[in-house]
Amino acid sequence: MKRLRRLRLPVIFVAAAILLGSAVFVSVAATTANAGEGAAASRNLADEDNGRVRVAAFSALQPGAHLPPGWAPVQIGAVPKHTEYVLANVDGVTVLQAQADSSMSALGREVDVDTDATPWLQWRWSIAGSNDKSALGSKQGDDFPARVYVFFDFDIMRLPFLERVAIRVARALYGERLPLAALCYVWANDDPPGTADWSAYTDRVRMVVASSGPGQPGQWISVERNVRDDFREAFGEPVPRITGIAIATDSDNTGARSVAWYGDISFSRQPGPEQR
Repeated sequence: MKRLRRLRLPVIFVAAAILLGSAVFVSVAATTANAGEGAAASRNLADEDNGRVRVAAFSALQPGAHLPPGWAPVQIGAVPKHTEYVLANVDGVTVLQAQADSSMSALGREVDVDTDATPWLQWRWSIAGSNDKSALGSKQGDDFPARVYVFFDFDIMRLPFLERVAIRVARALYGERLPLAALCYVWANDDPPGTADWSAYTDRVRMVVASSGPGQPGQWISVERNVRDDFREAFGEPVPRITGIAIATDSDNTGARSVAWYGDISFSRQPGPEQR
């Protein structure tokens, strides 16, 4: 078993803001059409069929429509500019378009996914160009044109005593569903897919390169990751249930401009197609 990695609380607060339920999230979600649906509805993934759990069915919506049920914007800390997210038509399919201009914010939702039953995370994405200043493991370069976060219900009792105390205090302030472990899949500049490193801010978030290179509008990359295997590789622990997922396009650290498009996102029993 790998050594439990030390938690740095300030970044867990950021992760809590990304995950639904924190005070920061609630203040932002109140301005959206989905604000009144509640966390229980957000986690109710009734769109399960044929061993597939759909957590983002953007293609089923109309361009310019409200976000899907359960999804809402998340403001991260006191960043003055926020990334813009809209549903757009690209080649006849509705996708999520994200545009960051020296900005940062995310879209998130709560989920309840069993990694034993559906360990494969599948999505497709496209970018208008890479951020040549982005870099794994660097605070100054911690900007990526596209990210997909996966949050886990890590057992607090597996953490050292003092960290458990600190987490309980944080949960009293930010909500009981504050996550203790996350995978962050990114579109990197030149690191090859599969490259992994710890976040520049915390070693409770594992950064994994899912795609790499400059990209260009109209060039879509389909991604499949076995989150169960990635979690074990990162944390060396039994894999808990997945409690949240988020999308983020950011450029606040590097001052760059990034545009990305995200297709549907789902978990499945086995790898395979059905990505829109």
